[in-house]
Amino acid sequence: MIRNFTMLTFLLFLANFLQAQILTHQVFDKEGKAVKIEQILEASSSSELIFFGELHNNSMAHWVQLQLLKSLNQSGADLVLSGEFFERDDQLNIDEWFAGKITDKNFEAEAKLWNNYSTDYKPLMQYAKQNNIPFIASNIPRKYASLVSREGLRALEELSKEAKAYIAPLPIVVDKELPGYVGMKNMMHGSGMNVDYMVEAQAIKDATMAYSLFDAIEKKQKVYHINGSYHSNNYEGIVWYVKQEYPEVKILTIATVEQNDISKLEEASKWIADFILVLPTDSQKSY
Repeated sequence: MIRNFTMLTFLLFLANFLQAQILTHQVFDKEGKAVKIEQILEASSSSELIFFGELHNNSMAHWVQLQLLKSLNQSGADLVLSGEFFERDDQLNIDEWFAGKITDKNFEAEAKLWNNYSTDYKPLMQYAKQNNIPFIASNIPRKYASLVSREGLRALEELSKEAKAYIAPLPIVVDKELPGYVGMKNMMHGSGMNVDYMVEAQAIKDATMAYSLFDAIEKKQKVYHINGSYHSNNYEGIVWYVKQEYPEVKILTIATVEQNDISKLEEASKWIADFILVLPTDSQKSY
């Protein structure tokens, strides 16, 4: 009897252990209910903009992104891919590469690539290129965001007309009372940096990424945008700026978080997005 009980206990432990090993990610709705990833696809069918908020260095998140891109493409929608990981002044390089005018080698030599481009973003770009899905480089050139972090938004007014073409139309409204920006200020308190300028730098990134999507919105295209989760969590950041211009546009947001236990969603992550992708804390990182 004791032997049978011991064997049963061992088998139950083994089953739970194997399940834990196999479960590489989990998806929850905003209320914390576990759902299948197919429900994201169902919800996206009626959405005009889909924001996938990522953790930049989590390779599993990038794999899920790619699977969602493939599924969206197979739905037959007039799809556009867009992302924070390319700055607006790289758009010509991207267009020429997609059109076959320049080689992969030349493109990667001339474009401003993130350090983990080859492992995490290149598969997305290659799939888009091979399937004739246009790509929008949405991010403000880093040098201009850096300028704002040092001198504030007013410094952008002194830029040339050509430089301003890569930035959201000025002046932009910055609501520094939005919880995300307030949290950013609190986190940097005592750092010695001008926290108002840092918030303004974050805001010009958000505003520029939103502005980059306006043309596609006008054309009624379905936009799949990749960005750091903090740029779309709690429907703030890019989402807030889109809503200022297009309050009726249908938006779906996905956030990515890491947890030691991915079997249930932690309270702090509820309501930050329509769907929350939960990954193990020890999942593969690209840097």
